[in-house]
Order: sequence, then structure tokens, then C-alpha cells
Amino acid sequence: MSDPILGLTMLGLIVVAIMMGFPTAFTLMGLGMIFGYIAFWDPGNHWWQNRAFDLMVQRTYGVMTNDTLLSVPLFVFMGYVMERAALVDRMFHSVQLAFRGVPASLAVTTMLVSAFWGIASGIVGAVVVLMGVIAFRPMLNAGYDVKLASGVITAGGTLGILIPPSVMIIVYAAVAGQSIVKLYAAAMLPGFFLTFLYLVYIVGWAIINPKIAPKLAPDQYRVAVPDWLKRLESKRSRSVVPRLIAAAFRPSLVRGATTPDGHPVGYGLILNNVLALMVPVALTVGTYGATWWYVVIYNAPAVQTTSVAAPLAAPAGPTKAAMAPPVAAATAPAVEKPQELGEAETEVQGTEAPRGADAPPEEMTSIGESTAQSVAGKVPAHFYQWFWGLAAVSMILLAIYLWRMDGEQFEILKELSASVVPLGVLTFVVLAVILFGICTATESAAIGALGAMYLAVMTKYLREVLWWSLVGALIGVALGWYEGEDFASLIVAASIGGTLVGTVVPGLWNLRASPELRQNMKEATFLTAKTTAMVCWLFIGSALFSAVFALHGGQGLIERWVLGMNLSPLGFLFVSQLIIFLLGWPLEWTEIIVIFCPIFIPLLSHFNVDPILFGTMVAVNLQAAFLSPPVAMSAFYLKGVAPKHVTLNQIFAGMMPYMIIVCICLAFMYIWPGMTLWLPEFLYGN
Repeated sequence: MSDPILGLTMLGLIVVAIMMGFPTAFTLMGLGMIFGYIAFWDPGNHWWQNRAFDLMVQRTYGVMTNDTLLSVPLFVFMGYVMERAALVDRMFHSVQLAFRGVPASLAVTTMLVSAFWGIASGIVGAVVVLMGVIAFRPMLNAGYDVKLASGVITAGGTLGILIPPSVMIIVYAAVAGQSIVKLYAAAMLPGFFLTFLYLVYIVGWAIINPKIAPKLAPDQYRVAVPDWLKRLESKRSRSVVPRLIAAAFRPSLVRGATTPDGHPVGYGLILNNVLALMVPVALTVGTYGATWWYVVIYNAPAVQTTSVAAPLAAPAGPTKAAMAPPVAAATAPAVEKPQELGEAETEVQGTEAPRGADAPPEEMTSIGESTAQSVAGKVPAHFYQWFWGLAAVSMILLAIYLWRMDGEQFEILKELSASVVPLGVLTFVVLAVILFGICTATESAAIGALGAMYLAVMTKYLREVLWWSLVGALIGVALGWYEGEDFASLIVAASIGGTLVGTVVPGLWNLRASPELRQNMKEATFLTAKTTAMVCWLFIGSALFSAVFALHGGQGLIERWVLGMNLSPLGFLFVSQLIIFLLGWPLEWTEIIVIFCPIFIPLLSHFNVDPILFGTMVAVNLQAAFLSPPVAMSAFYLKGVAPKHVTLNQIFAGMMPYMIIVCICLAFMYIWPGMTLWLPEFLYGN
């Protein structure tokens, strides 16, 4: 057989071996070593004097020195800590109460919580199993159709691999040599759009056929209102907000009232409720304030100060590094391959390696650096009109919401504030510091891991955490003041100091006294190490396999075959995504990313396809890897916790509509690439 045939044989064997159940990482390494030994075989040397062994060492060293992979264990640890801290139970209950008037409210709640929890944890198996335990039986007990209930959980649980922070995007970034922050920005809108399509399908199906999602009984969504709060309700509108604010200045309005546990209502309780009332106001003002700060105050001056030096700057692109990524041999074999590995020719005339394929993924280090190389720092056209218009509409809606709020709605708001807001703030901060270029992905992952531990400790020792957080914030402000930092830096110092001290001191102090906390941390650490080891071994195996595959000429053969089809850029996107979609039926996303994506990446520059767009479409497409039989790992995760009468075929049938929705989302991305590329271009330029 010729060398290209050997390469295609490798590709076929890896698919067969994985489908037979062999471990992916070690199968990749085994085939790489066997076929690499054949490629470097020299009858004149001893069997141990084969350069395949040197290649194995080189690939392993390349993976272990890839700094980008440092973010993987941190994000995984963040997810496992929050999953072990059992933060989702209360969140599910509060969100269910908030959406009680929506058709198929339990299914809508399950989808929203699954998406939110998937964003926070990024672990598909954990989300599906957890939501299967929490939401599956309540939906079945309420009379929901089995296919609807199973489809919602399995589809919602996969959103975490698409919406940042996502481990899958990190893996693709390392494979393709692209910027993690740009890929995160590109995946935001498609991820939320896919979630929106899921919700439209659920609500639409429930409206058309109400029997599949019966309305809940009143006792399942009614909230008990304390007597003292009922006293503050207006007799005409039942609004509680005006009189609650008045009670903060006139405590006599609740004089003689008692709490459900028999204690008199004091000023501290009134103040706590007023602060809970201010949560939606603070979130709205904070969102618009952060937007104004970034666009008008922070970003725009960066352009003015750096515009002079901009022509002298090097063209924007990924930062070169001494060590190439582990799969560079597949993406640019003729350039990356060391001379001692042989002279096998794999380069195709008329093609070149994609931009950044021979470099580690780019990470923005500051907003100023990105705006110096682009026009992203300019205030967008019509920004002020849109900003003030949306701000005015938001304030009007917020005022109507607060004015019409009765005691029951206020109790729901307090539940949402206690269960959803802390996780939401943490997730927003982790994403914001990445997207705004304040931190690299690794630094942001460290913030997320620390924040997850903070929330885990706070669920057990709320009062201690708050007091020590105040001490840490004061220490941070004092140190920043001593160093002469500005106001923004003082806020950052207070936040970091408060989170660090509020986590470490109460956590270490109570670690021995709380077996549950100690067990949760042990399990999270063990599972993080296990998952990280799996990812690293996959990269080592993929790096070795890709290098040998390129050495045999398999990469060049596929390139010549694709180029010989004379496809248009749209045709190439369609064919490549169709192949990945079909591969999602027998394979998981890890195998597709590390084995097959490096085959298409070198062709992107020839077809003038943006690698950011291609990677985001792959991320959306790979939802099918969890939703398509026979592998469909989401189905097997759910089957493990589902009642015995629920069959695997019923779960498969429930997932099929969501596969179609994934295809619809991909069609929108084909038709309107701006949905994917607008945000990274706005934040970082071209």
C-alpha cells in the first residue's frame, strides 16, 4: 500500500475502534505508534532505534507545555464545585415559580435552568444527571409527555458545551490555533439563539397540544406570604413596594407584627427586604452602566491614545510562541514537521496553513491592545440613540413591575435573588473579564474557581463568609489606597480581597467541622484531576495520530480530494458541516474535535472561510453528538436516573426534534454570518 492509503487506513481503524468501545486516547496513541513505526522503519537499524519513539516524546512535551490548557482544570473545577454544592435545587424551585404562568412551565424552567447551569459548570453529564434527578419525576408526576420531558433535559444539558465558558471551545482553540476570547464572543449569540429556538418549540408544542404539558395544581405554585407583609399590601392594587419603602422610614407600619417563627418584625428585617427589592434595580443600572463605561469611557479613549502608533503595529493575529500546538503537524505538516522525522511531502499546491495554525491560541491581555489594532474602540453609530432608548424602556418596564408587585411576587423575587443572582453574577464576571479583554481565559478560569468555592462555603456559613468578606474588602482597599490606585482598581482590589478572605478563612476554619464540605471539595478535586487527565491524554494521542497521519500523506490526499470538487465557500461549509453532523452519530465531540477538525482546518484559508465562524458552527453542530443515536451520551446519562418504565427509545424520540432545531440554527448561521462574527468584530476588530 502507498503512504496515503496507510493514512486512510489509520482514519478508518480509529473510527471502528472507537465504535467498538476502545478508549479514544489510548487508541489514538496505539495507532499512532504502530503506523509511525511503519513510517520510520529502517531495516538497517535496531528495532528500538525508531524515530516514532522520539515523535511520541515530542508530542507529549508539546501538549504539556501548552499554557492554554491550564484553563481546562480551572473551569472544570469551577463546575464540579458548584455541582457538588447543590446550588441548583433552590434555583429550580424559584425559576419555576417565576414562570408559573407560562405554558409548559416545568419544561420551560428545566430548559432555562439547564442552560444556566450548563453555562456555569460546562459539564454535560453532570447537568443532564442533575436535572434528571430534580426535574424529570416532577414533570412525569404532573402528567407531562415522556418525550417532551426527556427531550428538554437532554437538549438543555448540552448547551453548556456551546455557551461560554466552554471546555469544548478551549479544545477547538488549541487545535485550530485560534483566539479563545474571540471564539467565546462568537459563540455567545448562536448559543442564546439556539436556546431561544428550544423554548419556542417547547411553548409552541404545549399551546398546540395542551395534553402533553398539563397546568400545575394551585398548591404547586402558590407561595405563602407572611402576615406582616400582607399588612403592607395596598387594598386597591395589592402593591407592596410603596408601603415597604415607607416602612423603612416608619417602622410603626408593622408594629406588633410577627414573623412565621413568632419573632417580632424588627428594623433589620425591613431593611433586608428593602435591599432584596433593590436587586432588579441594581442589576438593570449595573448592566447599562457597565455598557456605557466600556463603550464610551474605557474603550473610546484607547483609540485616541493608540491611533498614532497603530500604523507601526504588527498586523493583528495570534501571538507566536516557541512551542507549537500538539496538532500542528496535521494542520501544517510541511512546515512544522522536524527534519529528523522524515521528508514525507504533504503540502498541496495552492493551499496554505490557516492563520494561526502553527501557534498557540491567542489570548487578549487588555482592551487597549485589541483596540490599537482595529477600529473596535470607536463608538458605534447610533449607539446613544439605542442606549438611551433601551434604557428608558427598561426603566419603564421595571417601574411597572415594581409598582404592580404584590406580596407573593415579592417572595418569589427574594427566592430568585438568593438562588439565581449569586450564580448569575459569578458567571457574568467570568465571561465579562474574558470578553472585555481584562483577563486571559486562564485568569478568568481562576476567578471562576475561586468564586465557586466562595459560593460553596457561603451556602454553609453565610454570616461568617459575609463578615470575613468585609474584612478582606477593607484590606484590599487599604492596599490599593497605599499603592495610589484609581477608583476602578480599588473596586477590583476590594472584590478580590473580599472573595479571597471570605473563602479561605471560613473554609479552612470549618473544613474539619463540616464533613459534607470536606467531602464535596475532595470529590470536586478528584473529578477535576480525572477530567483534566482525560483531556491531556486525548491531546497527546491526537497530536501523535495527526503527525503520523500527515506523515503518511493522508492529509494531502484529503486536501486534493476536496479541492478537486471545485466547491464554493458555501459548498465547502455545507460539506464539512454535513460530515461533522454525520460523524456525530457514532462519535462524541472529543473525537470529532481532536481527530477530524484538523483535517478541515488547513482548507479554510483556501475557501476564505473565517476559522472563528467555522469553529462556532462546529460547536453548534456538535450538539448533535449528544443528541443523535447510537452514541447520544445525553440519553444514556438520563436513562441512568430515569424511572424504570422510561425506555431508551422514548428518550431518543424526545431528542429528535432538537436535532432538527440544531440544523435550523446552523442554517441561520449560514444565511447570516453576522450573528456569529458581529460581537468578536465589535470587541476586537477584524
